[in-house]
Amino acid sequence: MIDHAEAKSIAHNGLWKQNAGLVQILGLCPVLVMSTNIVNGVSLGLATSLVMLISGMAVASIRHFVPNELRTPIFILIIAALVTMVDLAMNAYVHGLYVVLGIFIPLITTNCIVLARAEAFASKNGVWQSGVDGFAMGLGLTGVLAVLGAMRELVGQGTLLSGIELLFGAHAKAWVIHVIPADMNYQFLLAMLPPGAFIGLGLLVAGKMALDRRAEARAKAAAARGPEGVTA
Repeated sequence: MIDHAEAKSIAHNGLWKQNAGLVQILGLCPVLVMSTNIVNGVSLGLATSLVMLISGMAVASIRHFVPNELRTPIFILIIAALVTMVDLAMNAYVHGLYVVLGIFIPLITTNCIVLARAEAFASKNGVWQSGVDGFAMGLGLTGVLAVLGAMRELVGQGTLLSGIELLFGAHAKAWVIHVIPADMNYQFLLAMLPPGAFIGLGLLVAGKMALDRRAEARAKAAAARGPEGVTA
């Protein structure tokens, strides 16, 4: 099992400290291509999170029985089997979204984030720790996809939640938020094309670095004041 403090530390590492999209800069292809809106980004991110959760626990459960020479192919087989299940489930239940995400669902198998966590963490830690790590890493990537998708969709189309009907049916079109009125036919192509994705991701990376520096400065200032608030 895993205690609360350990789970919190692992989750913080995956969600923020070692965020796959902002710190490790892994999986750039799906991040840049599928972040044209919130729905696409979050959907792909959650599918990846589910695969990482189950694959991490599966790899951790068999790590003592797998020879070092066969680790990579066996890990890939496990990941591929899980991705196939996700692919078939999405095809069956959310076919419209499945068509939009296209090749990027099966490509989760070769996503370096998924295999990297299986190799670097799950193969060396317990089942529950590996599950928390995989899911946190996946959610960290999902957060990046959500924020980047929101930025690009808002600047590029003037909307939020465009395509939500692919998940919840035609009636969900009413949930789309038109920040800029639809009758204006607003469109800013730079935000929707690859250059917009690179610019948006760069702004997110810079923002995270700025927040980390601010937190570090506050921690140093607090340490300098001492336990009773008196400057040393």
